This record gives sequence, structure tokens and C-alpha cells, in this order.
Amino acid sequence: MKVKICGLQNMESAQYAVKQGVDAIGFVFAKSKREISLNSAKSIISQLPKGINKVGVFVNPSREMIDEVVSKTGINVIQLHGDETPEFCATLPYPVIKAFSIESVKDLERIHHYSCEYVLLDGPKGKYHGGNGISFDWGLLTSFDFKNKKVILAGGLNSENVRSAIHLKNIDMVDVSSGVETNGEKDLGKIKKFIATVKSTELIL
Repeated sequence: MKVKICGLQNMESAQYAVKQGVDAIGFVFAKSKREISLNSAKSIISQLPKGINKVGVFVNPSREMIDEVVSKTGINVIQLHGDETPEFCATLPYPVIKAFSIESVKDLERIHHYSCEYVLLDGPKGKYHGGNGISFDWGLLTSFDFKNKKVILAGGLNSENVRSAIHLKNIDMVDVSSGVETNGEKDLGKIKKFIATVKSTELIL
């Protein structure tokens, strides 16, 4: 099971996450309390190993904005968290993760309109399009046919409930942000515990 930590904003937490075994790190380029500047993202990404996926998180961006962020920072995966159309996603020459807010099976069925390899399933929208720390009914996933799409589970995950997520069918990656924070800041102890919980549980399965 792969682990993605989203909303990192400084070198210390990014490098610490890498040492603990994280597989992907998300950088937010949208209105959010976790939004990061191009210069800060570039500085952090330049120090990360090649094997770590550097994911840029966007909400309803223009193609020009995506191209600028990629060229200036070194982002190598695009995560779209807004109302981007299947057509827009298909035009991008980068690996794309399309995020969906899930409240019912109808929300899950929307993923089949998109050609991207990865989909991210998040909780209901709150103040922001994502990163609200709200989970959804994981029971919706048990009998759903994802048709070979790779699934990233997000929304309300933390070291206490992630074991249950790992046991779900068809999940390829878990994505955490607020679940490894204390007072709105990334907490190194929580990062360590979350990654260790995922990796140790995976060994048991």
C-alpha cells in the first residue's frame, strides 16, 4: 500500500516523510491554508529523491497555470480537485489524478467518464474542495467496479482508522493531510506513526 502526504510546506517535514517511507508528496497550488508558492515548492522538490512522486494539487486551473507550475517546480503528477471536465484532463501531457468528492454511488459512477489512470476519492466538500478531513461511507466501495483504475483513498484518514482503509478492496494508495497535523501544522510524530501503521499493516495482510 502506497502513502501520499498532501499539503507539505517546508523542507523539514518533506524530508522527514521521505525517510519514513512516503511514496508521494502533494503540494497545493490552490486557495487553501496549505497553499505553497512556486519558489518554496521548487526548493523542496529539488531536494527530494527521484523515486518520490511530486504531486501538484490544483482546483479548476488553466492549462497555462499547470504548465508554469510544472516547468518552474519539478512537479511530475497533476491532481485535479475541482470541476475539471474529462476533455480537459485528457489534453494534459502529464500523469493525472482526478479527485472526486464522494457522498453516494452516483458520485463514484462519474469516474468512468475520465480516462486518467488514477482517481482520488475524498469526503464531501467543505470550505475547500479537498483537505477538509471529512471521511465518507467506505461501504460504497465494496461492490463498485473501478474498471482497472487505481484508487487513492482520502478524507478523514489518520493513524487510528487507516488500518480499516487498507483492508478495503481495490485501494492502491492512502492520502493524508489534516490527519498528520497538530494545530494546522504537519506533525512529524504523526507522520511517522501514520506511515509506520500503513506499512506494518500491509506486511500482515
